Amino acid sequence: QVQLVESGGGLVQAGDSLRLSCLASEGTVSGYAVGWFRQAPGTEREFLAGINWSGGLTYYADSVKGRFTVSRDNADNKIFLQINSLKPEDAAVYYCAVSGTYYNRASAFGSWGQGTQVTVSS
Repeated sequence: QVQLVESGGGLVQAGDSLRLSCLASEGTVSGYAVGWFRQAPGTEREFLAGINWSGGLTYYADSVKGRFTVSRDNADNKIFLQINSLKPEDAAVYYCAVSGTYYNRASAFGSWGQGTQVTVSS
């Protein structure tokens, strides 16, 4: 089993950048794909990005492509989500999760972290 902890969220202004971290506090993510998701109040959870076990393949939702970048450091059991040019609609709780199969299918992910909140002021 893998236990994940997200961090790096906070209150930022529109146009700023933010780097979120996903840490495997228990187990390892080195053999798994990792995905990033977000959920705003009253909305469905949105699949944002995924990265395969080696980091050589990535997926991005159309809504964030070009502004979000997912990367990983398997040696340190960490995965990152770089968010540039933040918009008010980016405000949400951001989660990471692991997949033992697909990196680009939302239904493949589980073992969710607790989430980190991103608030954007305009």
